[in-house]
Amino acid sequence: MRKLASDLQLRADRNEGEAAGRRRQAAPATRRPVLAVGTRLFNPLILRFAGTQHVRAYAVIEHRGRRSGRTYRTPVAARRTTDGFLVPMAFGEQADWFRNVLAAGECVIHWNGVAYHVVEPELVDWETARQVLNWTGRLLAPLFSKQFVQLRLLRSHIGTADST
Repeated sequence: MRKLASDLQLRADRNEGEAAGRRRQAAPATRRPVLAVGTRLFNPLILRFAGTQHVRAYAVIEHRGRRSGRTYRTPVAARRTTDGFLVPMAFGEQADWFRNVLAAGECVIHWNGVAYHVVEPELVDWETARQVLNWTGRLLAPLFSKQFVQLRLLRSHIGTADST
């Protein structure tokens, strides 16, 4: 009888854990394919203009695949800070570009027509990010992201042109 009770409890615990896991994964599993379709449609268009002087809200992150070694170019929203860039994590920590940059510890960010070598990717929360955002950024950023990544300029780029 004790064995039956412990088996039932073990099965209930396992089912509860699986149900909780399904609840946690349901939203991203549904959201991710929808966003992936939009990404495939709009990224080529955004890549044409991101990182140029004409579209300062977007930058292009050039990063190397952590397994393939292939070079990728990913458009991201970016905000220039005094010591680097702040990038909202619209897709969270599971975004391939973020995982590649984190593994390498560096990347190149093209912004306002200039390529910057950035290092030391660091996740920061909303409270930290809001300190460097202007009023429109503080208004819009929480709609798209709760996490941000801070990328610091390599020492040779600090104090160069376009530090606004």
